[in-house]
Amino acid sequence: MKPLLLALQFMTRVPLPAIAASDDDFGRAIRWFPVAGLVVGAAVAAAGWLGALHSPALGALLGLVMWVGITGALHLDGLGDIADAAGAAHADRSRIGEALADPHIGSFGTTAIVLQLLAKFVLLQAMLENGSTALMALPPLLARIAPMAWTLLLPPLHPGFGTLFRRGANWPIFGCWLTMWSGIAAFTCPLMIAAVAVIPLWALWLHKRIGGISGDGHGAGIELVEVVALLMLVLGQ
Repeated sequence: MKPLLLALQFMTRVPLPAIAASDDDFGRAIRWFPVAGLVVGAAVAAAGWLGALHSPALGALLGLVMWVGITGALHLDGLGDIADAAGAAHADRSRIGEALADPHIGSFGTTAIVLQLLAKFVLLQAMLENGSTALMALPPLLARIAPMAWTLLLPPLHPGFGTLFRRGANWPIFGCWLTMWSGIAAFTCPLMIAAVAVIPLWALWLHKRIGGISGDGHGAGIELVEVVALLMLVLGQ
């Protein structure tokens, strides 16, 4: 199934064979992003469990390393770029595009990435101390349901994968994934459902500060949804 394989190739660094695909195949790949989220979450949970056999701190470290490694730091890069763009826009809104296109990381981006990694490490350690290893799969899953909503709610900043994904995103599929996730969350940790609020709030912030959605916006949003879902999971245990 091409869209599923493309979703896994795009969202993870899992070694998969190269396949020929059309623009429509790429567009439909967004419908399968949540499956990539499950793969990421399962890998993080497995690494965390293995490390926690020694100590929760080691489990958190291994889980975090797996999280960064299996995603290729793709979303962290987006978080750093959006942070730099927002910092540049504070002084001069016309510099947003320039900051997003700049391949170098700035002080705002560096700070955002470091804080994100620290937050994930602390929250992973807290989860492992509570014995909630299996639930680690839920934040990455929610975070990869969210791009469908952002794609539908926001105009693309420029041509690219974002415009292709608009071909495959639709509200019924988003609703099905979100309903499934919410049902699992309600059964395991109801407080985590509060993390869903990040999805529209991030869309609103991007609209006001950046003007639309791009790959960087998706990446940064995924990171934010993940960390808020982790926080709610820890607080709800």
